[in-house]
Amino acid sequence: MVFAGTALTGCESLAPPADGGPSGSGAPAGGNGRAVSPLDNPDGTEPGLAPVTTHADEAAARSLIGKLTTKGRGPRTGYDRDEFGYAWMDTADGVPLARNGCDTRNDLIRRDGRNLRFRGGSTCVVTSMTLDDPYTGTTIRWRKQRAAEVQIDHVVPLSYSWQMGSSRWPESKREQLANDALNLIPVEGRANSAKGDSGPASWLPPNKRIRCAYAVRFAQVALKYDLAVTSADKATMLKQCDD
Repeated sequence: MVFAGTALTGCESLAPPADGGPSGSGAPAGGNGRAVSPLDNPDGTEPGLAPVTTHADEAAARSLIGKLTTKGRGPRTGYDRDEFGYAWMDTADGVPLARNGCDTRNDLIRRDGRNLRFRGGSTCVVTSMTLDDPYTGTTIRWRKQRAAEVQIDHVVPLSYSWQMGSSRWPESKREQLANDALNLIPVEGRANSAKGDSGPASWLPPNKRIRCAYAVRFAQVALKYDLAVTSADKATMLKQCDD
């Protein structure tokens, strides 16, 4: 079951699949005008993950990534998704979109989705949308009946964070990481499942155009939460933004 597997990594599906699998990716989404560069979206409240393209922005990206500290990845002992609070809580204070009456999952769908349709009587629960997926460069026409087609990725996976030090945090800080819009992107379910709890040295988005942007976002989250990354991850991130 998709949800059970992704609960271990911190990259979770929108809901349990209704019919056994994803389908329906469409045309390339590279022209999505709504997507914002992570360099221009430091709090994660704007949609998408636009490519980093200019030499100046690539230099800014390398400077940001260069601030990361490094250390070895620790054991996964004791990790459990519940250590980060219940999934998609609206009460993780200290992060954007908290306590707005809508759970984190639907907040992210509303942020990044187009052509939104809502459940009757609700301005929160999205039942269908169009998503320009940055990870694969495809457009997905999503319906809640085929929920696993789109999943919410934790850019810095929760299990990764646990191995890099969040095991020693207070639960309130772990709840923030799990529900912070800066660390969350709706993406194609298959790409998210392939990522698991990998760092950038082990997994990068299939869409090469946004790999530098992905590295920037990973660095933004790690820096905000004072998380180290492995030396291999940092080297890989810098390489993505090397002109």
